Amino acid sequence: MNAAALKHLSAVDPVMARLIREIGPCRLEPEPRRSSFQSLILAVAHQQLHAKAASNILGRFKKLFPGRRFPKPEDLAQVTDEQIRACGFSYSKIAAIRDITEKTLSGAVPNSRQIVKLADEAIIDRLTEVRGVGRWTVEMLLIFQLGRPDVLPVDDFGVRSGFRRAYKKRAMPKPKDLLKFGERWRPHATTAAWYLWRAADTDARI
Repeated sequence: MNAAALKHLSAVDPVMARLIREIGPCRLEPEPRRSSFQSLILAVAHQQLHAKAASNILGRFKKLFPGRRFPKPEDLAQVTDEQIRACGFSYSKIAAIRDITEKTLSGAVPNSRQIVKLADEAIIDRLTEVRGVGRWTVEMLLIFQLGRPDVLPVDDFGVRSGFRRAYKKRAMPKPKDLLKFGERWRPHATTAAWYLWRAADTDARI
């Protein structure tokens, strides 16, 4: 993220200014070449799991498709639900994966050329029609695939935990309260979220 984001956050929020000083430059690097299909599958895998557990499940999942760095939607017809279940996915997540696949093939999930032309809320409205895909899942796509600068995932445990630690709160903030507080960070809320994720890390110097 650019220097303007760091300048703005430092000017409007002394706690954020301290995080920026102590953690250093924002190292968030979106992956614009990633497909929407891949982003949604990755986000579903990470739902309600620690990153390491999700990574292990995804590693086994990708091994179902030799010769592919990541499967394409049409490849999913080659594997059974039982094979996906053996990777560690729950049945509810398997149902989500199947619906993501179906809606990608039908065009309901916009392709890479289409999605970049859509506004954030339009993308959220469209993709949350997919089974198992909520606002948080789409926000991860907006941040890590599209690199949208003003996304604040207030339902994210790491963001809320980082806020509690950095701002020395006794309790986790409610999403609506965090959303209200975060108005000061706009239009650079994505960068603020990244610093809150770092603040949630046990080794963050805060």
